[in-house]
Amino acid sequence: MPEPILSLENLTYRYPDAPEGALREVSLEVAPGELVALAGLSGSGKTTLLRAACGLVPHFHGGEVSGAIEVAGLDTREHGPAELAGRVGYVSQDPESQVVSTTVRAELTLPLELRGDSDASVSRAVEEVALALAIPHLLERGVDSLSGGELQRVALAAALVARPPLVLLDEPTSQLDPVAGDELISLLRRLNEEWGTAAVLCEHRLERCLPAADRVVALRDGSVAFDGTPPRFLEWAVRDDAALATPAARLFEKAGLSPLPVGVKEARKRLAWWGTVEERPPFDESGDWRVIDHTGKEGANALEVRDLWVELDAGQGPRDVLRGIELEIGRGERVALMGRNGAGKSTLLRCIAELVEPAQGSAKAPGGVALLAQSPADYLVRERVADELPGDVGFRALEAVGLGWARESDPRDLSGGERQRLALAIVMAGRGAAGAAPGLVCLDEPTRGMDRARKDELAARIDGLARDGSAALVATHDVEFAATFADRVVLLGEGDVIADGDRAEVLAGGWYFATEVARILPGSGAVTPEDGAAVLVAASGVEAGA
Repeated sequence: MPEPILSLENLTYRYPDAPEGALREVSLEVAPGELVALAGLSGSGKTTLLRAACGLVPHFHGGEVSGAIEVAGLDTREHGPAELAGRVGYVSQDPESQVVSTTVRAELTLPLELRGDSDASVSRAVEEVALALAIPHLLERGVDSLSGGELQRVALAAALVARPPLVLLDEPTSQLDPVAGDELISLLRRLNEEWGTAAVLCEHRLERCLPAADRVVALRDGSVAFDGTPPRFLEWAVRDDAALATPAARLFEKAGLSPLPVGVKEARKRLAWWGTVEERPPFDESGDWRVIDHTGKEGANALEVRDLWVELDAGQGPRDVLRGIELEIGRGERVALMGRNGAGKSTLLRCIAELVEPAQGSAKAPGGVALLAQSPADYLVRERVADELPGDVGFRALEAVGLGWARESDPRDLSGGERQRLALAIVMAGRGAAGAAPGLVCLDEPTRGMDRARKDELAARIDGLARDGSAALVATHDVEFAATFADRVVLLGEGDVIADGDRAEVLAGGWYFATEVARILPGSGAVTPEDGAAVLVAASGVEAGA
């Protein structure tokens, strides 16, 4: 048997000043060429494990560590991140903190030049990785001009350009549109199968990566709670940790069907009879046709956008990022703003919040705007969580996002999902409590690093804001999350609105901007596991599961 590319033996680690350990006696081996999906709720230790596997823990983060870690034969107690860089590529949850060069080409060239590759070898490697990640058009761009999704692809390219035998990826698709996310998983699978690259992939949207994974490792409270094949993992998840179950698994479980499918192809194969069933419109919980009212609650609109044009210069001359946008959102509406990377979603939100000056037209929010931008680090400036949100209002805001326990922690020691929730609490502190709720709440990729349980809590919070009369406009690539909170979906193309309809109309009829349930049950109008289970029960006569 070949030596493992990654070996952890009884690894225990505690961050400086943290009351409890982030990892507890973790023993784990990854074989050369193995693709491992790393699962777990926010704060379970996934990010810390990846940091340990590339030497950042403890060499960069400090803290107390015991046990042993070896990466490609190197003991991380004796070799730091710089020495390990040639053997392991790492992409963090925050790619903006990982990119160090001024241009994309310089960022991809840097690791190859540092190890002394020839000019021809460097040029070929940069071209190949740019083609693989569909970023040749970004090579001459300044990194400060990139969208969040574009920056994430650049960070991925920088990790892969040197072809390390092991890559560690922390939520690598969190800011990618559905097409780019699927292409990334396909690229990893190709690198894994054709080049023998081992990968440990930490993902909350497990439906994307389970079909490609050889194995799943699930963490709970810093310890390994499960280690096995994807089918066995799904059986374990629906029984022991339902928030980790994929939409397809939840669909089958709720419909009383088994065995649970690992992906769409397997699910459709097991439901081959569905193609013979007459297509049905979407249903609500009562079994009636769903009718969505786009007019919002009584009173003035929360947002009115008229002939909005925004022009930005990324260093290659000005270009139109938004082009003649027309959009109305009524009070109490919950709207998902979707579209490919670079379509203009973040720019639209920033313009609504008056952070970007339009070239033409207007964006008016009569009741005021609260904006949570993409990067949670922009909101974190103190050394204690309690100092970020002082007083009773701050305490209630922390409790509302499940971070009351972290008041004495350093914000930078929190997991990516926890930092995202902290930034959300900072933006929303006092909203609906001591302070008046804004007319419009804009959230830019708010589920980055969040598990499904936390996403459900965020959806409930958005619903509560809507009941109080605030509209919510949420830019997201997460179609599963959009299906849980939105009653309307606005789809941007290249700077303009190309679709605007109720969630079933937009999320149930396509290839990429469609939920997993919608792809399993085409023509049904179902977008959530609950919708799909109701449709299957009605069509097949089977008794629904719990």
